[in-house]
Amino acid sequence: MKQLRFVFGVLFLLLAFVSEGQQGSYVRKVVIDAGHGGKDPGALGRRAKEKDIALSIALKTGAYINKYLPDVEVIYTRDSDEFIELHRRAEIANSNDADLFISIHCNSNRSSQPYGSETYVMGLHKSQANLEVAKKENSAILLEENYREEYDGFDPNSDEGYISLSLLQNEHLDQSIKMADLVQEQFRERVGRRDRSVRQAGFLVLYRTTMPGVLIETGFLSNPKEERFLISKKGQVYIASAIFRAFRNYKEEMEKGLPKEDVRQVVQKNYPEKEKIKKQEVYFSVQIDTSPEKLKTTPGNFKNLDGVEEYYHSGLYKYTYGKTTSLPEARRIQSQMRGKGFKGAFTVAFKAGERISISDALDLLEQK
Repeated sequence: MKQLRFVFGVLFLLLAFVSEGQQGSYVRKVVIDAGHGGKDPGALGRRAKEKDIALSIALKTGAYINKYLPDVEVIYTRDSDEFIELHRRAEIANSNDADLFISIHCNSNRSSQPYGSETYVMGLHKSQANLEVAKKENSAILLEENYREEYDGFDPNSDEGYISLSLLQNEHLDQSIKMADLVQEQFRERVGRRDRSVRQAGFLVLYRTTMPGVLIETGFLSNPKEERFLISKKGQVYIASAIFRAFRNYKEEMEKGLPKEDVRQVVQKNYPEKEKIKKQEVYFSVQIDTSPEKLKTTPGNFKNLDGVEEYYHSGLYKYTYGKTTSLPEARRIQSQMRGKGFKGAFTVAFKAGERISISDALDLLEQK
């Protein structure tokens, strides 16, 4: 019965999100998803954990996009060693109206022989090997509380559930395959990786997103030579650069024929003026710097960032950017600030101009 309910749930989502696709659309927001994290290490090699490699490559990829494509907003599902449920990863992409979802992983096998990179899109698995990869990645939900209720009884170890997932070869499939092809091309031509091709399988993290998406298996931690490559700085830079170049080419293809926009205007759209919040209200902001001496809040002192504010706390001058009553929005701004070079940026909360804890702010906003 639960599996049947899952089938109907999939069909409902399929009908709800049918559209004309995104060919001829601007690509302005990309969500980069570092697989696993926190209590979920992912695949294990002799020396490395999948969660650590995925995060490093994800952050490097986002940094390239921030540097070379200033009209694109990069949103991370996680930017630290944190456990994020699969459904929350999709929610982050959906709530931010992302144009593309990129999930980064490492592969593994019982044998130490397989090697190379493969990129998946949502669809019907055409081999038992593809199914096993999906099962491995989807098994992360077993670490979530109430996963049976959250995923309508879906069992990541049951073949039956994947028949339901395969129904979502949806309206974004063509765009997803385009991005996947570009990723594999870059891996093959520029990085010299073995091309294990573009594949389809039922991944929960892709099933719940409402935009084109790919899941990249960058290589096998079970292969000692490949593990050494994946944990090396050089290897991670090459892989991140390849994903960036694939994204840039995808963006160019999707925007082909569209009028060119002034990058300055696009950046202003992506980084709008802070919300107008009354002084007595509770709000969140992002702290980007601290100094024992008072600094002028001019753009020149903060990487050309306009709108920085100052507050004094615990004997130090502290500097923040952005104001919002939404914690997810604050996290998004935090991600943007880290991408701009403020690596220690973090979210803080205020009431009537005085700093309070995040939990107190959430309680006060809920009461309101």
